[in-house]
Amino acid sequence: MKVLVTGAAGFIGFHVSQYLINRGDQVVGLDNLNDYYDVSLKLARLAQLDANPNAELFRFVKLDLADTPGMEQLFKTEKFDRVVNLAAQAGVRYSIENPRAYIDSNIVGFLNILEGCRHNDVKHLVYASSSSVYGANETLPFSEHDNVDHPLSLYAASKKSNELMAHTYSHLYALPTTGLRFFTVYGPWGRPDMALFLFTKAIKEGKPIDVFNYGKHRRDFTYIDDIVEGVIRTLDRVAESNPQWQGKTPDPASSKAPWRVFNIGNQHPVELLDYIGCIESELGRKAKLNLLPLQPGDVPDTASDVSALEAWVDYKPETPVSVGIARFVVWYQAYFK
Repeated sequence: MKVLVTGAAGFIGFHVSQYLINRGDQVVGLDNLNDYYDVSLKLARLAQLDANPNAELFRFVKLDLADTPGMEQLFKTEKFDRVVNLAAQAGVRYSIENPRAYIDSNIVGFLNILEGCRHNDVKHLVYASSSSVYGANETLPFSEHDNVDHPLSLYAASKKSNELMAHTYSHLYALPTTGLRFFTVYGPWGRPDMALFLFTKAIKEGKPIDVFNYGKHRRDFTYIDDIVEGVIRTLDRVAESNPQWQGKTPDPASSKAPWRVFNIGNQHPVELLDYIGCIESELGRKAKLNLLPLQPGDVPDTASDVSALEAWVDYKPETPVSVGIARFVVWYQAYFK
């Protein structure tokens, strides 16, 4: 297949691109290389793709999703079979500081993706949603059949908006779309603004780490290899309508249109202090903890029910947090020498 992967220089996009070219698909990787975090890490990921034995199957395009003429031309020229949209302005906390960045990338940019798919006969769009959409919902584990109408951050609201926008295009134009609600993805080549990266750096340097909600957070940390496996399996199974769907008792996870939404997580939430303990164990150093209250926009706990994705594509997360953290620390120490 010829696949567009947006956010290809990002954490998940890099790993998905690597997987696709390894199995022989042709990939056009798009990224705007913004400076939300250190661009050198993004360039290093792209260098890994260029060094792949199947590098001839990968081509990088520097482009912003919000560049409407540029996106129109890209879709028109390339004629993609399928699209994986992983580009977005990420981060719950940053959405409080810089809300406009989320509208430009996550709303305007996603509209350009949908329009490109609609006008160029794309067979399936898979896009990143987030566990953040569950917001004020306190029913654990989170299920796709739960209501998600009460987001607690603009980031979460933008991801819920993506699901609604995708449904509209699936309904109006029969465009198959699948949204994946990621649960706290971590692993080698991860984002420097994520907890694992920040904690590892601080512990190695003997500096204190900020631990919000006094470390009582529980997160469904999901290892990158498990995420990629789910993304690829979902990409390969085109979204379908649900013939049992009824407007009188609507299922939030499916539709009469070819539209689906799935959780993709590890199913085994870990308390933040235990997560930190795994990092300490791998580094052989104790962390200095700066215990703080819950931050605005954060939810105390996340836990995924992935039974729907398991039934759909036989998705089974396999990596325990202790193993995933060990792999990350090995990568981190090698990358930073």
